[in-house]
Amino acid sequence: MSEELKRVLIEGYNEEKLERNSYDEGWAQIYSAKQNDLILQADMVGVEVKLNKLCGVVQVGDVRGFIPQEFSGTTDAHAFRRLLGEPVAFKIVTYDRDGDTFIASRQAAIEQMEGMTWKWLELGAAITAVVRAVYTKAMIVDIGGIEVEMPVQEFAYGWTDDLRDVVQIGDHFKVKVVELDKEQKKVVISKKALDKSPWPDCSKRYNTRGEYIGTVSGVAEYGVFVNLERGVDALVRHMPFDKVKRGDKVFIKVIRVDLKKQQIMARITRKR
Repeated sequence: MSEELKRVLIEGYNEEKLERNSYDEGWAQIYSAKQNDLILQADMVGVEVKLNKLCGVVQVGDVRGFIPQEFSGTTDAHAFRRLLGEPVAFKIVTYDRDGDTFIASRQAAIEQMEGMTWKWLELGAAITAVVRAVYTKAMIVDIGGIEVEMPVQEFAYGWTDDLRDVVQIGDHFKVKVVELDKEQKKVVISKKALDKSPWPDCSKRYNTRGEYIGTVSGVAEYGVFVNLERGVDALVRHMPFDKVKRGDKVFIKVIRVDLKKQQIMARITRKR
């Protein structure tokens, strides 16, 4: 139906109102972000080659945008592809309204977030960390444009055999800034530092030569860890004629409780 015919057939028809109703929220966000130097966030939903460049695909509303690898803030193509399916921050570089697309830079967004974070970051502050990668004994978290490696020892009290069993990419939790050097741009964080320590209270519940039941929480070359309660794992000797695995129930006999080292030494008397 032509616009002229609509004017005749539809009572109250106003072409200007139709144009206002076609307002595109996605493009409004894009224009606003470009005009006001704002950071947007969206999942990276694809990886494509555009103009002979590897690009990550993001979407604002119904508008598809591309982040070239050179603007990704990653070291190589493999690291870039690992962002697929993950939320990424970006700034609008250029846009093509007629082509219904835009070019964005994750690197520019990270640099802006990092600069703002270093300004307000303080020693002892409790801040939010978002997990970006998880390994057996360490994880990489983002605290505001700054990626920090946090070792397993700073995750929780007690023994954690494999962080991948308890942490997932995208998890959010509070951490404490325990070391900070703004000149050297060095920051050390700890999730454990915000948790209540089970020591020294737990030492009252386990006595030398006492026998207790626990669950094997990990097996290392130098011994076996047996969990007695949350945050409390005894380090025990390997059994001379048998082996245990994580999850086994065992009885242990306490050899020593070391308050200074916050450690319980024991040996396995038998498997359940």
